[in-house]
Amino acid sequence: MSSFTGRLHKFFSTAASATSDTVISATKQAIATTPKPTKPISQLGKLKLLAKNFKKSSKNPSFRFRIPYYESTVFRLAAAKQFLLIEDILEFQKQFEDITNERFTVRIISLYGKAGMFDNARKLEVLFRDLPEKLGIKPDRVSYNTLIKSYCVMGSLESAVGVVELMESNGLEPDLITFNTLFDALYRNKKMDDAEKLWVLMESKNVVANVRSYNPKLRALVADDRISEAVDLVEEMRAKEVMPDIYSFNALIQGFCTEKNFEQAKRWYEELVKCDVAPDRVTYEIMLPFVCDMANFDYAFQLCKDVLNSRHRVSVSVIQRVVDGLAKDLKTEEAKVLVDLANANNYFHYKLKLQAEGSCRGAKCQSFCYFSKIESIVKRDVELRAGGG
Repeated sequence: MSSFTGRLHKFFSTAASATSDTVISATKQAIATTPKPTKPISQLGKLKLLAKNFKKSSKNPSFRFRIPYYESTVFRLAAAKQFLLIEDILEFQKQFEDITNERFTVRIISLYGKAGMFDNARKLEVLFRDLPEKLGIKPDRVSYNTLIKSYCVMGSLESAVGVVELMESNGLEPDLITFNTLFDALYRNKKMDDAEKLWVLMESKNVVANVRSYNPKLRALVADDRISEAVDLVEEMRAKEVMPDIYSFNALIQGFCTEKNFEQAKRWYEELVKCDVAPDRVTYEIMLPFVCDMANFDYAFQLCKDVLNSRHRVSVSVIQRVVDGLAKDLKTEEAKVLVDLANANNYFHYKLKLQAEGSCRGAKCQSFCYFSKIESIVKRDVELRAGGG
């Protein structure tokens, strides 16, 4: 073990020992005020076994790089409100040399935060902040960005923004990932003014924004019913040669569908295609129900063909609704085209069907069933004649 690793390992071990009583006390207090789990004792036994096996597995260095295993285990224990078991498996990690890796430490902080164990997370954050002064080392930019993400997950947005100042005090400038992480959290939590101040700082640092910088603001404007400002923002992006992506277009389409503005929703869908941006499942699941609500089944027919030809998996009920709408509008051929196209594909079984005669209501639907029945009789007659019957 290098002298640096030894010092850092000793630092964490000492700090953990010094704070263990207060950590346990805080955790017990949290448990005392939390409703007791309603699951049977056998389930608790399974969770204890899970924690035991996790600790055993974490002795393997390769296991400690498997982030999803850590997250899934913590989430499962948190769902059962087994906070002592969470503390047990995470504090167990401090004995390994990986704790000298800032990114590993920040991951543990993040896990505490995701489990809602903020006191534990903050204690580790204090240790993280003390590293440069106590040990003469400097975490890298990735470590700081991960710490910012951890704060954002915990909802400590003020602390997240404060890490930027901490970075600068240790000779590191925030980068695009720093700003994009903060933009996403601030706009998601409706901190519009704070986000605007961050844009000013970003420009002063000569950090060039990309589409991921703009999309959180775009979604926030749409959610705040400021759709015209959202459109202006897209035009600003284009002026700065930042091309909107599928998430940008979906946000605008959602906004206009919410406003029940069919022409603008259609315009931005067509703009998306014109810009060689491929629509995704979300695009169609926004557009199709809205177009059906507008009773524009001709356009819904075109969208459904796009869905089926591009092999997207949209809800069966949505496609069936279009088939039913076409049938009621006496558009037999279009309805059958969709049914045949959907049922013939080899990637997803939609199992669409035309309405049976007995299920129809109204003059249009009855007429459709009548003509469908005549059509099937004629078709069967042709087949019999062809077969010599």
